[in-house]
Amino acid sequence: MKQAIHILVVLLALAAVGCSSGKQSWEKGNYYGATLQAIDRLKKNPDHKKSSEVLRQAYPMAVEKLESDIIHLNTLQGANRWRGVVDRYEQLNTLYDAIRHTPGALAIIPNPRHYHAQLRDARDMAAAESYAAGQLELNKGTREAARLAYDHFRATHYYVPNYRDSEQKMAEALYLATLKVLVDQIPVPGRYAFDANYFQDQVEAFLHNTRPQHQFVRFYSQPEAEAEQLKQPDHYVRIQFDEFIIGETHTSELREQLKRDSVQIGTVKIKGDSVVPVYGTVEAKLTKFRKEIISRGRVSMYIVDARTNAVLQHRQFPGEFVWFSEWGYFNGDERALEPKHRKIVEQRDVPPPPPQEMFHNFAAPIFNQLTVACRQFYGQYN
Repeated sequence: MKQAIHILVVLLALAAVGCSSGKQSWEKGNYYGATLQAIDRLKKNPDHKKSSEVLRQAYPMAVEKLESDIIHLNTLQGANRWRGVVDRYEQLNTLYDAIRHTPGALAIIPNPRHYHAQLRDARDMAAAESYAAGQLELNKGTREAARLAYDHFRATHYYVPNYRDSEQKMAEALYLATLKVLVDQIPVPGRYAFDANYFQDQVEAFLHNTRPQHQFVRFYSQPEAEAEQLKQPDHYVRIQFDEFIIGETHTSELREQLKRDSVQIGTVKIKGDSVVPVYGTVEAKLTKFRKEIISRGRVSMYIVDARTNAVLQHRQFPGEFVWFSEWGYFNGDERALEPKHRKIVEQRDVPPPPPQEMFHNFAAPIFNQLTVACRQFYGQYN
């Protein structure tokens, strides 16, 4: 696995340097970048003279610079010195592998040097270094320190997979670093409780799927908190319906006088047998009915500090859905009706959708607003 990852790093490094010969990088003192650029050009054109010359000069200087950095890092007492040593050895091995996989470069540098053994030893030291740093942060007992500890233990596992109990420590640090939020959805009383369960289920599903976006935030339902014996959450999120109406009905009646000019209303004979049309105005009276059934609600979301009971945020989210039915009839000449009027008189009063469907329609915009607000608030805890 490590070898596959290293080869991928080499390929990505070569892809990043583009098609330059590397001369400009070399002139600026970036010998590592100049070497990779020259190798990349020789991979496409093994006889490229400028790249050959850059490689011949830049590679030894890149090696010398990286080895010098390693010597310097070994004299330091900083907490991350072995990480720096690992980085340099990985760069040295990247150059080695890039040359070995490029015949044009291998012809110029026939004996590139690898540092596999040194890298392995440095990884061991970096793992020990990261593990110690993680344990130091973990012992502080704060959520902020636990986040740092999690990063250290994750680095430990990267340098040496399964180093000591790094996976267990990483899980412990993640738990301590995680903001624990207990979600309390207050049920809707009365005959619409079943309809509201749909909304509550949607909210809980959203909150439990936010972990990939909010790694250090976890939402608990009451049963989950009890099952995990969560004694002290960090936040409460209380979601409740302040207003909840389904089936508010309004019916209106509208009468409209319709006229249409230049309509043929008959014929007349002129000059013997000649017949010509007669045009005039036709009229009709349209009676139109409209029935509206309004469903609406307003949801409040309170985010509360569980230790101080301070309200950190209070938002309200309204939603409304209006279902309607239109129909009508007319008296008079049908020719006075336009297509839109004909459509109305052809319709009949129809029954409204069931309450569950109307609830879904007005709750959808509320749910969207609530989830956006929740993402925005807890984004600060990433």
